[in-house]
Amino acid sequence: MLVLLMAALAVLLWFKPPALLRVGANYTAKIVCSSVFLAGRDPDEVLRVDVQAPGISLLKFMRIKVDRSAGVVQAGFFGVIGGGLAQYRLNEGCTVMPDGEFDLYAQSELHARARIDRPAPEKAFSSAPWPDGAAVETHATIDALIKNPVLAGPGARAIVVVDHGRIVGEYYGPGFKSDTPLLGWSMTKTVMAGVIGMLIKDGKLSLAQAGFWPGHDGREKIRLKDLLAMSSGLQWNEGYGAVSDITRMLYLQADMAAFARSSPLAHPPGEEWLYSTGTAVILSRIAQEALDQGGPKTQDLSTFIKGRLFNPLGITTATIEPDEHGTLVGSSYMYATARDWARYGQFLLQDGVWQGEELLPPGYVTLMATPVEASHGQYGMGQTWLWGSDAVTPGVNPDAAFGIPPDTFWMSGHDGQRVCIIKSRQLVIVRLGLTPSTTGYASQRLVQAVLEATQPDTSAPASTSKLAAP
Repeated sequence: MLVLLMAALAVLLWFKPPALLRVGANYTAKIVCSSVFLAGRDPDEVLRVDVQAPGISLLKFMRIKVDRSAGVVQAGFFGVIGGGLAQYRLNEGCTVMPDGEFDLYAQSELHARARIDRPAPEKAFSSAPWPDGAAVETHATIDALIKNPVLAGPGARAIVVVDHGRIVGEYYGPGFKSDTPLLGWSMTKTVMAGVIGMLIKDGKLSLAQAGFWPGHDGREKIRLKDLLAMSSGLQWNEGYGAVSDITRMLYLQADMAAFARSSPLAHPPGEEWLYSTGTAVILSRIAQEALDQGGPKTQDLSTFIKGRLFNPLGITTATIEPDEHGTLVGSSYMYATARDWARYGQFLLQDGVWQGEELLPPGYVTLMATPVEASHGQYGMGQTWLWGSDAVTPGVNPDAAFGIPPDTFWMSGHDGQRVCIIKSRQLVIVRLGLTPSTTGYASQRLVQAVLEATQPDTSAPASTSKLAAP
């Protein structure tokens, strides 16, 4: 009888797995797919190190199957339960396929190419100094400092220090190099805020614009600036430990933006601050819809971003991956090398100006880093963080204890992804890795050490760092 019951349970789980198992399976498939086809990593190592090692019990039982010729990764609980599926598409990256259906056209493209295309190394042909080219001359002092395991933190994969527009320090963990694209998680939100700024400059969007929801239930009053400031008033659960709004959206929904847009109002727009990954996906859909205004789709958002933002900045390795519906997951899924993440940080440090060209509206970066009042100072009005970590004392910036200047703002992502931008010191510090919050690592210690090592040279002009000229 017990055998029959166990068999019946196995059949039930096969045909109708619980949502938690499906989330775990699709998460596993997605992480492995992107790491293999974008970053060129070994799938078994990714499963062991990226998926299983952080300690989530459910994920320790996930097994994978990788079909390189089709660009497909399948995953499941013991390899059979959960139906995890992610597929690589040329020039788009990997997509979770929660409905379990392969994209046959994408498969045929891969077969026609007979190989997996990966991003070209960033301007390896150019001998010009970074950021215009790939030539880098680092300083031994900074290189030694950022290799310190206490400062780099557990799981560090890449650290890049930019002082007055030049890379002065660079570190890569075992198995990672300067041309390895790495996931920024929620740092992608800050990139999407920049894209929104470009569309505002083009006159396709405005901060005061509303009417993104039909009907008269209050959501029609949500303005673009409310979305950018995480103050839409929409109900949202950002919990990562179980099946929540964020995990359901990222791993169970084919149309992520439609799911996020379906959230009801919990507060009047503009009055409460609530961090929401769904909000950033809504912004991605709004950006695409802005490009589509006036007729049939003529340019997809990915092409716009590459042509108008990445190419001018010399960013050649970045990919923002889409959902199954085709909307870019502008909340979470941008891969780029540490040097290219640093290029975007430098772009923000320069107020959205690159080689003399204003790519963002004047004052837009200042707005991005202006505190949202309802966030009690921790979050900016354009998808930036103003503090490097949560406050121990409510309302008190924890960065101050590390001597970090008050004009600092951050791009911040899950598991220890950071870009720290300090305009008064002309510093950009990129730190990427796999460092769960349970480790207690504080990236401010790294920033503090870099600040001390790059003190202004009192014998030179006031704006010059003692490391500015290698």
